[in-house]
Amino acid sequence: MDKKKVTLFIDTNIFIIDLRYPRDRHFKINRLFLDFVAAQGKGITSVINLLELCGILSFNLNRRQILELFHYFPEKYNLEIIPSHDMDSFLPETSVKEVMELIYEKASFGDAFVARIANRSLPEGSIFISWDALHFKHLLSVKALTPLEFMH
Repeated sequence: MDKKKVTLFIDTNIFIIDLRYPRDRHFKINRLFLDFVAAQGKGITSVINLLELCGILSFNLNRRQILELFHYFPEKYNLEIIPSHDMDSFLPETSVKEVMELIYEKASFGDAFVARIANRSLPEGSIFISWDALHFKHLLSVKALTPLEFMH
């Protein structure tokens, strides 16, 4: 696998560790991974992940800071937001049945929705990166790895 050519879908927990938990045991490898992604420009995440991140951080940020996080996030990490990063866009279309099929496989609603977007949007050979990669392995049509697994 040529790490420099593969599209990487990045889960929310990678960004949470980077933005809020510098003492986390995974912080160093997490930061190395994000630096690699930024340098390669092959990273993506979904608008659902970005909204989840904004929601988690909303308890410590004011309205202006949340809007700035939403707006500047793709630039900060040099990645693409799928399907759109437009505040006036709608959430990705999916049926309740499609999400329920993933929930039946023991996924939370958020994980099921993210997995559905990834399954619909990622090109073959992409890799889903999450510290919870095990939670996603059976939900995705692409490989799921932790940042540590990917970097080594």
